[in-house]
Amino acid sequence: MSHSTAPSPRTVLLRGGEVHSPADPFATAMVVEGDTLAWVGSEGAADSFADGVDEVVHLEGALVTPAFTDAHVHTTATGLALTGLDLAGATDLADALARIRAHAAAHPHDRVLLGTGWDSSAWPEGRHPSRAELDEAAGGRALYLSRIDVHSGLASTALLDRVPDVTQLTGYAPASPLTGDAHHAVREAAHRDLTPVQRREAQRAARAHAASLGVGSLHECAGPEISGTDDLAELLALAEEESGPRVFGYWGEAVATAKEAQAIRELGVLGAAGDLFVDGSLGSHTAHLSRPYADEAHTGLAHLDTDTVAAHVAACTEAGLQAGFHAIGDAALETVVAGVALAADRLGIARIRAARHRIEHAEMLTERTLAAFAEYALTASVQPGFDAAWGGRDGMYAARLGDERARTLNPLAAMQRAGVPLAVGSDSPVTPLGPWAAVRAAAFHRTPEHRISVRGAFTAHTRGGWRAVGRDDAGVLVPGAPADYALWSAGELVVQTPDDRVAGWSTDPRSGTPGLPDLTPGGQLPVCLRTVVGGRTVYAGPNE
Repeated sequence: MSHSTAPSPRTVLLRGGEVHSPADPFATAMVVEGDTLAWVGSEGAADSFADGVDEVVHLEGALVTPAFTDAHVHTTATGLALTGLDLAGATDLADALARIRAHAAAHPHDRVLLGTGWDSSAWPEGRHPSRAELDEAAGGRALYLSRIDVHSGLASTALLDRVPDVTQLTGYAPASPLTGDAHHAVREAAHRDLTPVQRREAQRAARAHAASLGVGSLHECAGPEISGTDDLAELLALAEEESGPRVFGYWGEAVATAKEAQAIRELGVLGAAGDLFVDGSLGSHTAHLSRPYADEAHTGLAHLDTDTVAAHVAACTEAGLQAGFHAIGDAALETVVAGVALAADRLGIARIRAARHRIEHAEMLTERTLAAFAEYALTASVQPGFDAAWGGRDGMYAARLGDERARTLNPLAAMQRAGVPLAVGSDSPVTPLGPWAAVRAAAFHRTPEHRISVRGAFTAHTRGGWRAVGRDDAGVLVPGAPADYALWSAGELVVQTPDDRVAGWSTDPRSGTPGLPDLTPGGQLPVCLRTVVGGRTVYAGPNE
């Protein structure tokens, strides 16, 4: 791709490509003035701008789309997985232990060894490393390993010894992964030993990686049981100081009064939302279910009750903050909608709807809870990558729930039909950053009746993320929108639907529908050439 430049460009003309814009489904050019999109139109009309701009970008057929928004990210943890010990690719127990040994040898001065991504359900041995095996692999040093879903973890003896009375905390068992209070305490102890330099390097790595994938905004889901206020403050400051994806912060802590809500606001976040845990995860057997797991004789963990949810939603609504919760199991989601209903009885449904409260994951929706999401305009912050990783008859969901219940999970099509606002994210590092892979996972859901169109998934991963933070004017290439966009090498553009009964895609221009890349499984995903945020280039590919 070639381009001509001028010093300190203020106005940019992009031409000769495919511009994905509802303002003009056949657009091939656009003009950016400062940090705002000024015009979208045809190649012929672009000639009238050519002499009055500071920079001309010749797209050479590249696709231009809005930059993606990842609506659920743990930025520091993502960066640590990128720069440190990532066990997501471990093929078996021996491979995981070998990776731990290699990481320990390569980082002799780290005060604590941190890793993420292990998933013993996918290993032939079907078990996690024992404490003795961890101690040996780490050379007797402090080691913390977060499970892929981040709701349980493993620790070496040296790290456990740093947590007073850990054996008395809920969620501790000598031969099992840590859950509940024990897990939170051990994770906090591990993260305390991160130096500011380590943290900043991890945050920079995560933002740079996101930018390289065409992601222009991240919703950071922080909280006292995930990270800390220092981590959040440093990340928000970094996003202000250095170019890269925007960061919208959330802090997952329950409030019940206006004073508590104000304290949350002073953290610089949009809401007391994100990972405010009503329950845990399916993989760790901690999601709260109405009936026992298929492979364990219990129903998981309930962290909040209906009254606490109601008080939190009411306090946030009155303070002008978004409220939100992490809720996965059907029982947890019942708790959430019952609490929201109580808050609506107190404040009026109009105020609840206007606040745009949000629920993370929302995997086990029933007809009743789905209807309540629509009634109260609750945004569902969903992760299609979860289904790609754990769905299907042979997946983790089926092992935990049985096939019948597993087939109900992540009902994206039903949410869309009901009018539930959708915002797509990754929950990285739980599943990797990768927006086109997420769009593909939504369009080719392992349960066919839950599939949505590529266009619907794309919209939820672009405009939906902005709407989730209260902005209706962004995430789309129309005049007046923020100049957040990405350039792609994408191949032929099509209009792709999830309906196998009819032709699945069309290139007929008479449809008047802007095309998107063909995301049929097995095909190559688009490659990002450039990412621009607020009119500033934050990623340029090697050929730029």
